[in-house]
Amino acid sequence: MVSKLDLYKVFCKVGKSESFSKAAKDLYMTQPAVSQAIMQLERELDIRLFNRTPKGVTLTNGGSLLFEYVHSAINLINVGEEKILEFKNLTTGELKIGVGDTISRYFLLPYLEAFHTKYPNIKLKIVNGTTLEICSILKSGEVDIAICNFPLDDPTLELIPCIDIHDIFVCGEKYKHLLSKPLSLNEVVKLPLILLEPKSISRKYVEDYMISRGIKISPEFELGSHDLLLEFAKINLGIACVTKEFSQEYLNNGLLYEVQLMEEIPKRSVGVCFLKSVPLSPASTKFVEIIESK
Repeated sequence: MVSKLDLYKVFCKVGKSESFSKAAKDLYMTQPAVSQAIMQLERELDIRLFNRTPKGVTLTNGGSLLFEYVHSAINLINVGEEKILEFKNLTTGELKIGVGDTISRYFLLPYLEAFHTKYPNIKLKIVNGTTLEICSILKSGEVDIAICNFPLDDPTLELIPCIDIHDIFVCGEKYKHLLSKPLSLNEVVKLPLILLEPKSISRKYVEDYMISRGIKISPEFELGSHDLLLEFAKINLGIACVTKEFSQEYLNNGLLYEVQLMEEIPKRSVGVCFLKSVPLSPASTKFVEIIESK
């Protein structure tokens, strides 16, 4: 069955070439099939579209009016198909990523650089927030993928762990004497603690582990960023619970010291998540592949 769009494509080709035979050649059709398509369209519209002459065909007044609209519409369809091809080939488009400031700085940047180098025409939009905020905007469709702290308990999300991270306690010069021997968690919580604010997934993970060991946390300071934890500990305001992998600059330069524990807090991870119910875009798929390959 010939669709209305097919009929209009034949009509447009005949209108431009002013010949059934030329149109048939361009469309890889027989001349009778082209003639039949035009007659079918004329019947459906109840109007004569072409004047038939021994030298070919010319558009009628009604045909000329229709041709302007059909020609424009088919051109737009062709442009749309080209844009879709560009989108699939990653020569155009946008990738929206939700990520926290700390993970963005200490984990994501090399992958953004690698993706941008490989696909320079894809626009990158970065939306910052806490893990819970990012998951919320991921579900609303404001971002394509999220890079955040695990564990996450959400059956609607596909989770891909990327790197293991470790929660540790660090101190400045004032508390350096604590380094003489490993401390128990009970001993640590008696010190002035500097932690992330309660809504943070990182804070909740550490606090839940402490509670599972029968230990309650009562921090001296609750802060909104990982970098502030490091800075507060550096000026000796207390003992900060930080992510070891994101604190290497301070530890390596002797600005902070890791407090050794009798029992380490179990490792967790940072990873990529996206909605199970929504297929990843070509750009999102390639970005995830870059992260998984490194």
